[in-house]
Amino acid sequence: MTTVFTGSSLNDDDRRDLLYRGDVFVYSATSASAELVLFARELIEEAFGGLDPETAQHEMDVERFAGLLADLKPRFIHHPQCKKLLPLILEEVGCSLDKTYFDVPRLRTSTSHDYLTSGISYAFHPHRDCWYSAPFNQINWWMPIYPVVPENVMAFHTRYFDRPVANGSARYDYAEWNATSRHTAAQHIRSDSREQPKPEEEVELDPQVRIVPEAGGFMLFSGAHLHSTVPNTSGRTRFSIDFRTVHIDDVWARRGAVNVDAACTGTTLRDFRRCADLAPMPEELALEYEAEALIRARQASEPLRS
Repeated sequence: MTTVFTGSSLNDDDRRDLLYRGDVFVYSATSASAELVLFARELIEEAFGGLDPETAQHEMDVERFAGLLADLKPRFIHHPQCKKLLPLILEEVGCSLDKTYFDVPRLRTSTSHDYLTSGISYAFHPHRDCWYSAPFNQINWWMPIYPVVPENVMAFHTRYFDRPVANGSARYDYAEWNATSRHTAAQHIRSDSREQPKPEEEVELDPQVRIVPEAGGFMLFSGAHLHSTVPNTSGRTRFSIDFRTVHIDDVWARRGAVNVDAACTGTTLRDFRRCADLAPMPEELALEYEAEALIRARQASEPLRS
């Protein structure tokens, strides 16, 4: 059962313990998260010129809209202001800057009524980040840039946190994805043919939990949660920011959520940088996680060969 904690004062160690068990934490906007959202709005509104970014999809052809996002999103992701503000957000909610590592923040969009649901504005089917080579101690952070409603957020499919789902993760390797698929997102406008792990059995979408943080507020959840993009029927494009963190002690100790069904290979650990000084994840850890993922994948395939 998933419990949603709002404005919790728990320390980070206790919070991570509950996150690994499937609970979700929600926080109001902080000084640094509000600054990040204002910065994101500046970039977005500059890119859209005089159009309202939330309703521009009703005035632009989809190819032009996708091309605009293909330029906008990398500018945000790699902007030095993001690397400055993310550690401040983490520090404001009690994370140790010496122990916490983060990856780059993604600028996400979810357009309304199936205007653009592939490639650069991919509408995610039910999935766990752990199907995509994420470590089981990964914590996901998600914040809306403009106000959101239940019709344009994400859904947690809570019955599956500790229940396996047949899926295609065994065909996914993170290194291969980076080499062949990541950089072609903007080319997929009408459909998306890239191989991505998906459920291979019918998933019961209900019961589900939809959380609606305020703009600049944010929620934390385990990368092992089964979650999906809600079909956007709000009439407005949703703009949001997400990023991920790991605690180095948990990475060393293999402490995290239980793996119930992931069989992918590779690891995303090399994407993470230490908050205090942007030092990379120790290479030995990445190599160990890659080796362990390969063993898991082989074990998962053994029943198929017998």
